[in-house]
Amino acid sequence: MAFGAVGCGGTDSARVSELEAQVADLQQQLLGSGAESSPEASDDTPALAYVNGTPITVAEFEEAASRSIPESGTTLSEEEKSAVLDELISNRLLYLRALSMGLDTDEKVQRVMVNTLLREHIYADVSNADFTQEVLQAWYDDHRDEYVIPEKVQIKRIVIDVTEDRDATAAMAEAERIRGEVLADDGRFRELAARNSSGPLASRGGDAGFVSREGRPGLDPEIVERAFEMSEGDVSEVFETEEGYNVILLARQRDRVVRSFQQVRAAVLRKLKNDRMMEVRETYLADLKELWEVTVESERLAEIEVQSDRRGGLGDRRPTLNPGGERPRLPANVTPSIGN
Repeated sequence: MAFGAVGCGGTDSARVSELEAQVADLQQQLLGSGAESSPEASDDTPALAYVNGTPITVAEFEEAASRSIPESGTTLSEEEKSAVLDELISNRLLYLRALSMGLDTDEKVQRVMVNTLLREHIYADVSNADFTQEVLQAWYDDHRDEYVIPEKVQIKRIVIDVTEDRDATAAMAEAERIRGEVLADDGRFRELAARNSSGPLASRGGDAGFVSREGRPGLDPEIVERAFEMSEGDVSEVFETEEGYNVILLARQRDRVVRSFQQVRAAVLRKLKNDRMMEVRETYLADLKELWEVTVESERLAEIEVQSDRRGGLGDRRPTLNPGGERPRLPANVTPSIGN
């Protein structure tokens, strides 16, 4: 379903009236229902052919024909024009058949339709030119902190845990022994971690990667705190955390960097443009809700239980644009068929 672009302002009667006129244009646009409800060709939109009573207009033909290369190099021959029209008829037949089979209820098809509507009819009037250098610079100045790369350190860690066969005293002694080997040759850290360390970092040679002062989920805050007290190349004393006895190597340090406006100009433009497109989208949806009634079965929704094995997500249950596979319902005064 394709609507004309709607402005960014608030909902008013003029725009609702415009949408009502556009809904009228939806008549005959989704599923052919026979010649008796099909639009007649007019002086403005003369038809070259009808498929199931729906017109293929001169405008459609001319657009398709303009993409063809004449064999003569100048104008299309009668045979070439017939071939263009035959292709339009074939595509219309296939389209009608796809609709009659309900293929428009497929989630991927609906996603393409929605993305096409957004791109060609809602976001079409939002362009890079809308955002001047002054606007971009002002936004950057107000949000400079968002473009700071924080100070980071690369932490390498060996942890010796306490087990049934190794008590705390033995674990600490083992950690001290390994620390001595690291001090003698820190180039062996990866080897020593892979051979002796417990935990998931062992397979990576103990490398926790670069970490900011805020830390990282799964990495004990004390590890991070101690690392930021060290200098590049330092090896820590053995210290205890809940996971066991630790030895860390501060492999590298990166200083805090404030990225300049020129470095992030493209990112600022994307940010402001995306924000503008979301505003346009929300305005457009608000206008549609003024036009088409939306009801929610709250009690039924409350009864649904969704089990998820993904944190903050829907697990394997992915929402669809049209749950249940039912054809979307148009307002009662809209007769579905195909238009231009």
